[in-house]
Amino acid sequence: MCNASVTYLHAVLQLCARNRAAIQGKACHAHAIRFGLQEDTTTSNILINMYCKSGLLSSARKVFDEMPARSLVSWNTLIGSYAQNGKAQEALSLFKSMQREGNSFSEFTISSVLCASVAKCAVFVCKQLHGFAIKAAIDSNLFVGTALVDVYAKSGLVKDASWVFEKMQERSVVTWSCMVVGYVQNDLFEEALLLFHRAQIMELEHDQFMLSSITCACAGLAALIEGTQVHAIISKTGFDSNIFVASSLIDMYAKCGSVKEAYTVFTGIEEKNVVSWNTMISAFAKHAHALEAMISFEKMQLIGLHPNEVTYISVLSACSHMGFVDEAKSYFDLMIREHNLSPNVIHYSCMVDTLGRAGKISEAYNLIQRMPFGATASMWGSLLSCCRLHGNLELAEVAAKHLFELEPDNAGNHILLSNIYAANKKWEEVAGARKLLKESVVRKERGKSWIAIKDKVHMFMVGEINHPRIVEIYSKLDNLVEEMMILGYKVEIEHELHDVDESRKQELLKHHSEKLALSFGLLCLPPSAPIRIMKNLRICGDCHSFMKHASCITQREILVRDINRFHHFRNGCCSCGDFW
Repeated sequence: MCNASVTYLHAVLQLCARNRAAIQGKACHAHAIRFGLQEDTTTSNILINMYCKSGLLSSARKVFDEMPARSLVSWNTLIGSYAQNGKAQEALSLFKSMQREGNSFSEFTISSVLCASVAKCAVFVCKQLHGFAIKAAIDSNLFVGTALVDVYAKSGLVKDASWVFEKMQERSVVTWSCMVVGYVQNDLFEEALLLFHRAQIMELEHDQFMLSSITCACAGLAALIEGTQVHAIISKTGFDSNIFVASSLIDMYAKCGSVKEAYTVFTGIEEKNVVSWNTMISAFAKHAHALEAMISFEKMQLIGLHPNEVTYISVLSACSHMGFVDEAKSYFDLMIREHNLSPNVIHYSCMVDTLGRAGKISEAYNLIQRMPFGATASMWGSLLSCCRLHGNLELAEVAAKHLFELEPDNAGNHILLSNIYAANKKWEEVAGARKLLKESVVRKERGKSWIAIKDKVHMFMVGEINHPRIVEIYSKLDNLVEEMMILGYKVEIEHELHDVDESRKQELLKHHSEKLALSFGLLCLPPSAPIRIMKNLRICGDCHSFMKHASCITQREILVRDINRFHHFRNGCCSCGDFW
């Protein structure tokens, strides 16, 4: 076969690779065999590339195995294709064969195998490859460094990822994105924001992955101001049309307490997919807009989208927060009958929570007993909380027993059972539970609340004394309580379950962290601004009553995000309808 014909055959094979035309590519392969080109290294490399691009990795491997001599291109092409197609084990195995045969490798080889390591979270392999890269003096290569950052971050080794990132002399947008994404995936939201600010100072271009991740960081911190600024950047760069970035914005606004802004973003999406609908339904659920969640559930089906497991979790959660027992049962049945979805542990948790909150404790317990799998700590925890709410001591002890086995280090379960005993005035059992707690290694998470004022987050604990303006805060709180008592507010001491006298109970309740955060917000924020408070635990009944009265007296909108949901207090009422 003349050189011109060989060149033509190569050109046709490369065209087949670009178009992923496997059938035509196989015909060209037959011509190559017919003319004795199967042992030609260049032809074999082109064939491997064509088969890889067409997704026929087994055919590519057959060509590779039959080559009498393999160049670096042959190894790199096949290793890279394995990595890109999610065949991590094959990529790693081929690299080991490459090493055993004494073949040299390049930065492309290392970066490809590192990409495969990401899929397997193979930390040990990653560190070995890092060592290879250092030894070969290619660890400073852009692609190798970026791959190292990615695999370390996704494996939870954020310090290692950051160390590699800071040592890199050259970084691409992808490198920056990998580091930001790594911080967010490991819940290091503040670090992600700081890195994003560095990228802004350098006037670095943003890609959809960085913008989506930094929006998630703002959501995690409930940082509305920063989130709004990121939204402006997203709009300016045109990524607001990207469905995943837009969904991140919906989630961010929802988690920052701005469900209206979340809905505005949602309505601006031209082609909504299941992800965007799920995000919006979840936002409605968290903000006690159960009817809107259910209407959205119907609307998405009207436009031809089928709800998935995540959709049902959101709509069942909405029912749980509002006590819609019959509706929850209907959705649970519809999920199985209409959409042929098997309920998972989260769906059952939602049902247990719905029944328990509505006072149907025995029915919730029976559902746990009938489940096709074992109950989780979340289910028993939900049942225990509902037992406290509705005074079911017998099932509380059953739920607590299971929780002590599943979560031996969780002090909250011991405290909750102790509080149930206290509510039933069983002081001996209270003393026994707290003695057991004191003697064990478990520790209770302290209640804390935080509020953002002028880009700075202020944290408060119950009985806080360290804040620089604490004297003013307590003075403001005292004045507020006096004014509220004139209008009929009374401290609900039944929510303070320590065995102390009534005056001490009132003092303990008065200085809860969310009340201190509110007082500070009233001191610092303009009269028209809503006050947004975040809390790491469930808001207690007295603080809930306090916030309702405060919203009426101050004519403010007060938003409290506790561990379960948002509470919007306006004109003496709460969005949850006192059901939480």
